[in-house]
Amino acid sequence: MNWINVLIYISKIFNNINKISGYICAFLVILMTFNVFLVVLLRYLFGINFIWMQETYVWMHAFIFMIGSGFTYLLNEHVRIDIIYRDASKNYKKIINTIGILFFLLPFLYLIFKFSFPFVYKSYEMNEISRETGGLGMLFLLKSSILFFAILLTLQALS
Repeated sequence: MNWINVLIYISKIFNNINKISGYICAFLVILMTFNVFLVVLLRYLFGINFIWMQETYVWMHAFIFMIGSGFTYLLNEHVRIDIIYRDASKNYKKIINTIGILFFLLPFLYLIFKFSFPFVYKSYEMNEISRETGGLGMLFLLKSSILFFAILLTLQALS
């Protein structure tokens, strides 16, 4: 097995990791929609309000965007400046993508990981919970989505 086949194999692994995260996010969208519907129904029809239910859909929304970023990049559905990119040749697009990944995306993801790691670690150490009475515990799980964002998008950028 030569090194190109090894790189292709690693790329497929990274792609599969992001596909799985994308499918999880798709499930979360359905779950979040149901949760929001239930919160609205309970609040306005029955006058019942649960803070933890409201926080649950906020958390799911955050996870969808943070965890789903690698999947979006895998499908090439991320935001671009179409003025420059749309009518360009394939070679020009490859050059722009390579420059963008090497000089913008990877350094940006490195900084996000570097500066968010202590933030998340401290949250784990103190077993941080919601500030709201009746809110969700384990706030460090939500904050960990920042690290997952950086890791998954880095894997996809390398792929």
